[in-house]
Amino acid sequence: MRTILLAACIMSTGTFFSQKLKTVSYQDGSQKLNGLVTSNAGKKLPGVLILPAWKGIDDEAKTAAAELEKQGYIAFIADIYGEGNIPKDNASAGKSAGYYKQNYEAYQKRISLALEELKKNGAVADKIAVIGYCFGGTGALESARGSLPVVGVVSIHGSIGKDQTRKNGPISTKILVENPADDQGVTPEDYNNLIKEMNEGNADWQIITYAHSKHTFTDPKSPDYNEVMAKRAWNHTLMFLKEILK
Repeated sequence: MRTILLAACIMSTGTFFSQKLKTVSYQDGSQKLNGLVTSNAGKKLPGVLILPAWKGIDDEAKTAAAELEKQGYIAFIADIYGEGNIPKDNASAGKSAGYYKQNYEAYQKRISLALEELKKNGAVADKIAVIGYCFGGTGALESARGSLPVVGVVSIHGSIGKDQTRKNGPISTKILVENPADDQGVTPEDYNNLIKEMNEGNADWQIITYAHSKHTFTDPKSPDYNEVMAKRAWNHTLMFLKEILK
């Protein structure tokens, strides 16, 4: 019964949030992109760019946007893949996400374009942060690596590994990594290399590791969902955003 009620709640909540979010179309050359912005767009407020997981804009991203609006932020959900390129299954999602992980400059460009749209919709230019889930968590780190104009980034169960042929550089962006302890996609080598990268970049960073949590522990639709740890992670996100944006 509890599972049925939870599923029904998630479905109705996702529909409600979709109704409150406005589609914003923008371009990367000839490629049309369709992001979503919260209903407080146009006001002068701090902004948060949300980078969705590997299948594109989903209910977890929409829920985060609605919650961030309640906290006084303009939230914009980026479209990384573009119209006509949304993955239909795990195999195509893995291929699409893999392309942008390998071609990180293209990923950074799509993030930069979304940041411009967030500013056009009212976000104060010097009070913007990026949060990302899964593939989007990788994008959050790429925002910091690419010195994009944001105050801080939050990587939520993101892929934290980086091609070690890439040199580590200075990092001025504040970084929060929310890492599930049992994420099989994160190796001890990835973890240690990220710490090395952030220290060599003289970054303001922290990593919070969540016990008994697998990869998609924050997504209520996932079998990996850990309600207690997901709530803690969200509270840590809000605390970080409040510190750097308000």
